[in-house]
This record gives sequence, structure tokens and C-alpha cells, in this order.
Amino acid sequence: MKNDLILRTARGEKVERPPMWVMRQAGRYLPEYHEAKGRHDFFECCRTPEIASTLTLQPIERYADLIDAAIIFSDILVIPQAMGMEVIMVDQKGPHFPEPLVSPEDKQYQEIMDRKVDVKESLDYVYKAITLTRQKLRGRVPLIGFCGAPWTLLSYMVEGGSSKMFIQAKTWVFKYPKESQALLQKIAELCVEYLALQVVAGAQMIQVFDSWAGELSPSSFRSFSLPYLNYIADNLPNRLKELGQQPVPMTVFAKGAWYALDYLCESNYDVIGLDWLHDPAEAYKVAQAKGKVLQGNADPGVLYGGREAITAVVKEMVAGFGGGKQGWIANLGHGITPFVNPDDLRFFFEEIHKYAASS
Repeated sequence: MKNDLILRTARGEKVERPPMWVMRQAGRYLPEYHEAKGRHDFFECCRTPEIASTLTLQPIERYADLIDAAIIFSDILVIPQAMGMEVIMVDQKGPHFPEPLVSPEDKQYQEIMDRKVDVKESLDYVYKAITLTRQKLRGRVPLIGFCGAPWTLLSYMVEGGSSKMFIQAKTWVFKYPKESQALLQKIAELCVEYLALQVVAGAQMIQVFDSWAGELSPSSFRSFSLPYLNYIADNLPNRLKELGQQPVPMTVFAKGAWYALDYLCESNYDVIGLDWLHDPAEAYKVAQAKGKVLQGNADPGVLYGGREAITAVVKEMVAGFGGGKQGWIANLGHGITPFVNPDDLRFFFEEIHKYAASS
């Protein structure tokens, strides 16, 4: 590895500067993304290793020497697809399930629960993309693999797509708690195998995205999210050993679940991702006491706000996260949003380098 900064940081080591990358850094805000994607459907890009690897590498090449990790171009919804559900990506709308799960009496629910899902075969294209990308990276930076968290995936599977009110997801967990937990457990088991096979293919770090965690109350989070996040962190290292692999650093990102920081710091994840609802200094104090590394947490919207605003947010983060020499991976508090000027993202990276160096 020419640059293992993020791996050393994730292990809790003191480092020369904070590593940095951003969620969704490979994507539609980059003009080169649209050129490479062409007329291909989004999921077609995910299923074509050459395209997926090209898209993964675009920000690494654009921001050479500024960012310290690549994240494979894929989607969290490949697991529901492997479970037999149809998912399509609708322009200007997002992911859509033509036939979402309606209730446990729904024939599809029992089919999914009974189906023996082979993520090794059905998601082989992801592993091929990871291996190809590792070859193309030539050790420039580590490659991150990922999956969606069980609660977030269940939400998509019953809502049929993104939601503002989560009526179906709340119906499921409150009306059918046992059936919901059975499905969550099945998803968690698939996540462990899927992530393990990503590591076999070449992923050097993994992240679990619980994008809808903040839709749960603290007590509901403890019932329908945390046990399954913990299942992944508790079981992935053992599965890797069975496959002859060394454990890799594990990150959890529970967006919106600001109340869960203590719980997550007590988990077996190495890195806790933060959204912008956290105060950097307060979160850092909690994480340092628990021996955890934090990742985040600039509001992605600051990239629309001009350079003065970007500088102010960076200075607050660097100061709050202890100067950046230990226990912090610089990132946004969620994925980069559309229409961001790539040069403003470059400025964000440059400012982190500048202020961390002087801290």
C-alpha cells in the first residue's frame, strides 16, 4: 500500500494527518460520471465490473493526493435483489420496488423467508468489480466495500422505495414485530456473508449504511436496528477467519440516530460514522472514552454555501475532533448531493489538509 492512512487511523493509531473521503464520492456530481455511464441503466452499471470500477476510480484520479480511500461503486439494494425482489432505478425519483412486501401473509414474504439465497453466485458481479478495481488502484489507496443495514433494507422492501412518512415500515415493526425481526435476522446473515466475500475479493475496509436509522425512536432502534448491526460486527470477523482472511476495519453509519452514539461506541465496530446532527467536540469526547474512531461529519449542504462557509465548518471539525491526528476520518455527514461543484469539494479537501496540518 502506498497510502494506508485510513487503515492505520481506523485501528486507532496516531497519524500524521486525518484521512479523508466522502460518501457517494463516485457519482452524478462528476461530469465524467455521466460520460462513463452513458445510456446504461444505474443497476446495469453496478452489474458491469468494468463500468463499476471506472466509476469508482474517477474521484481518486480527479482528487489525486487529496483523498485516502475509494469505495466500490454499487448500491445497498443489491441484497434485496439477491433475495428475489425486483428493484429498478427511476430517473429523478430513485429506487422503486414494483412489488413491495405487503404483510407477513403476503405470499412473497414466505417465499423470501424460505429461499436459500446464494450471495456468492447472485452478487458475483460486485466481487469481480472489487477485484478489478484493486488491480487498477495499484495500492494508491485502500478500497472500501459496503452493505445496507438490515433495518434500512427492510424499510425499502416494504415501502417500495424512499419514503417521507415510513407508514409501511412502521406498520411492520409495530404490528408484526416478530415477523419483522425474523426478516431482519435473515438480512443480517446475508450481510455477513456478502461483506466477507467482498473482503475475499479485495475490499480492505467495510461500511454498513443504516440510512434510515433516524426514523426509529431510541427504544425501537434497540429492538429493530441495533441487534442486527451488532450481529454483523460480531460475526463478520469470525466468518473472515473461516475463509482464511484477516479481519478488516468495520464502520457503522446510523444516520439520524444521534441518541445511539453510546450504544454504537460499545459495539465491535472500529469506526462510528456521524451525520451533521452531532457536535464534533462532544461526540469526540464520547468516542475517545470508548476507544473508538469517528468519521464525519460536515453537512453536505455546506458545499453549496461558498468557500467561507466551507472553511468555517472545516475549522470546527478539525478543532472538535482533536486536531485530526488520532481518532478521526474526515468526511461529510451523509453522501455528497447532486449539483455540487467538484471544485468546491476539492476546496473542502484542501482546507482539511491545511487546518489539520496547522493544528
